[in-house]
Amino acid sequence: MYTLEIHTRGTRSNCTREVHTRTAHARYTLELHTRGARSNYTREVRARNTHARRRERERGAGGGQKEREEQDRKRERSRRTEREKGAGGGDRLLVGAPYEMNGPYQTGDVYKCSLHKRINGNGCTKLNLGRISLTNVSERKDKMRLGMTLASNPKDNSFVACGPLWSYECGSSYYSTGICSRVNASFKFSRTIAPAFQRCETYMDIVIVLDGSNSIYPWYEVQAFLINILQKFYVGPGQIQVGVVQYGEKVVHEFQLNDYKSVEEVVKRARSINQRGGEETNTALGINVARSEAFKHGGRRGAKKVMIVITDGESHDSPDLQQAIEDSEREGITRYAIAVLGYYNRRGINPEAFLNEIKYIASDPDDKHFFNVTDESALKDIVDALGERIFSLEGTSKNGTAFGLQMSQAGFSAHTVEDGILVGAVGAYDWNGAVLKETRQGKVIPPKASYAQEFPEELKNHGAYLGYTVTSVVSARNGRLLVAGAPRFNHTGKVIVFTLKNSGELSILLSLKGQQIGSYYGSEIAPVDIDGDGVTDNLLVAAPMFFSGGMEKGKVYIYRVTEQSRFCLEGSLEIHNAGQNARFGSALAPVPDLNGTDSTTGGGGPSGGRPQGGGVRVLQPAQPDPAQVQAEDRGRRLGLGAAVLRPQCSRGHGHERRRPGGPGCGVARSCCSALVQSVVRIYASVSFEPSKINVFVKDCQRGGKDVTCMSAIVCFNVTARTPVPATQLIDIKYNVSIVERRFNPRAVLDNPNQVLPRT
Repeated sequence: MYTLEIHTRGTRSNCTREVHTRTAHARYTLELHTRGARSNYTREVRARNTHARRRERERGAGGGQKEREEQDRKRERSRRTEREKGAGGGDRLLVGAPYEMNGPYQTGDVYKCSLHKRINGNGCTKLNLGRISLTNVSERKDKMRLGMTLASNPKDNSFVACGPLWSYECGSSYYSTGICSRVNASFKFSRTIAPAFQRCETYMDIVIVLDGSNSIYPWYEVQAFLINILQKFYVGPGQIQVGVVQYGEKVVHEFQLNDYKSVEEVVKRARSINQRGGEETNTALGINVARSEAFKHGGRRGAKKVMIVITDGESHDSPDLQQAIEDSEREGITRYAIAVLGYYNRRGINPEAFLNEIKYIASDPDDKHFFNVTDESALKDIVDALGERIFSLEGTSKNGTAFGLQMSQAGFSAHTVEDGILVGAVGAYDWNGAVLKETRQGKVIPPKASYAQEFPEELKNHGAYLGYTVTSVVSARNGRLLVAGAPRFNHTGKVIVFTLKNSGELSILLSLKGQQIGSYYGSEIAPVDIDGDGVTDNLLVAAPMFFSGGMEKGKVYIYRVTEQSRFCLEGSLEIHNAGQNARFGSALAPVPDLNGTDSTTGGGGPSGGRPQGGGVRVLQPAQPDPAQVQAEDRGRRLGLGAAVLRPQCSRGHGHERRRPGGPGCGVARSCCSALVQSVVRIYASVSFEPSKINVFVKDCQRGGKDVTCMSAIVCFNVTARTPVPATQLIDIKYNVSIVERRFNPRAVLDNPNQVLPRT
């Protein structure tokens, strides 16, 4: 029994292998099957046409054969050139590995796989893209799922790899805004893309202006307060920097804003700050030095400036205080002022004038920026209140319930357009989703109100997941239009067609709606240009969880794109005779001409189906306006990728149905079924030497016994509908066994565990 399993590496090729047998009787049978259950051993063969065979064919076929083979070679060179226009050039395939480890972290990565050369046994090399990073950010790359999304740009041979769960620290929270990286044709980083990234609200430069005059007592209470408040700060890249200025008669910089990069380092330094002393309290001088020097040394552009002034008495340079406050106000410095009343309480002095001065130093309103404590030991009681007033829950609305882009997971999908990268952000705006864009001029973020037309506020809690997938179509009249799916909208799903200007103006032109709750309509979309004229002919929209016959079989809707940019529902593609929980349409992609008809095909893949299986079905349009195709599982014996489904439709036959369509779409189409057409054919033949068995001639010895031997010669011939050069390699994996209905076989295979040499 022979079993053939085809591993597509090419097409036409012959191969010959010998299988030795031995027999003690005159008769035995050898049966050839397309699929077999029992096998004694397996051989993997790589076959190719040798130069000698080509010369023989050329001599036998004459000049016409030579011309045909020369045309085949030219077409192959042309196809190879087209393939090399892909990401990185050459016959390569990019494979995302979102669970790949990089050092101690599961960052994900991308593999570059050669379609011909074998490297380390599998032809794939790791690109080590897990190093993608943003500077000056407290990032978390573990489990960011890099490689979950890949998008190529054939114009410059680059591609984009995204990790939608990339996160960064903001205060006490981690925000999963996602990150992508553009990789050039040489597989080198060229640019980091993070359109949803926003600076933390803890992006602050804080300078503490500390009164260290003689009247402060005891100093360790002040130092304890300083340490406690510093421990509340989120010090780190992209967050808080802290500097400390101590003043009395003079001003001293204890440390600058950019001296330390962590809370631990800052606290350690604060423990060693000693009281400088002084007979005077020159508060205006301390504020001026902090404003003009401390914020300049290590200060960051765009960081919020915060000054915390701690003092226990009226200033000796009060005439200069007004100018110091006006200058600080002009430079946008937010001031918190803390009055320590210990000196006044110990001596029974009225602190009213002192309190008025401290309120003047504090920014308005006083109830948010002014504090007073009875003495130095009471400073610890305001640590929490001061921290809460300095920080707020970053990224939420005023009522503390709604997020903007902080959990957007940008990069869940991506698509290249002429002037940038379109990125789906499913977690934006409380998981209603959004579509963002990154250009060389910067990020493009449409306002939330742009989506209100199709995603009303009353459905905000449904979590539409807009941006689950993004793509574009090209209309004959209107040029490129953008398309995005929202599979959870109103539980039935929706697809929107829109335009997006670089100014951020987003206009939704129309929407397509799902029919069944929970079908995940719009989770996959694919435009198809059938005739290769640069204009989109059809849009495929998948609902992979479409429930039919008690199972999640899936469904793919076919829309015709008109010249007026209307999307007319032409029919749907379903699996009927098989596909238990197949989720047909979990992946969609336009593919090049697979069967020699010079037209682009659309492919859809179920993620489940038969036990431990899956599959790919290819829709080959038989006419410009494909009607409804109800795919039967007729290709299940052909092997993965061995056939295409071609609709065979007739306007005069079939069941007529009326389906919804927009103006100018038309409503009547024929219902038809799919016909399986082979793309690759493999012929196998077996011959024997000698052709007859003479059991009286014992020409071999096996196991110490004289036996009769013969050879079985197997030849494979592979043909394809598409032109492929004769030198193209293929892999053939086959099993062989002898089937006899006897307990004791009369013929056995020789050395079943021996690996036969390749030719």
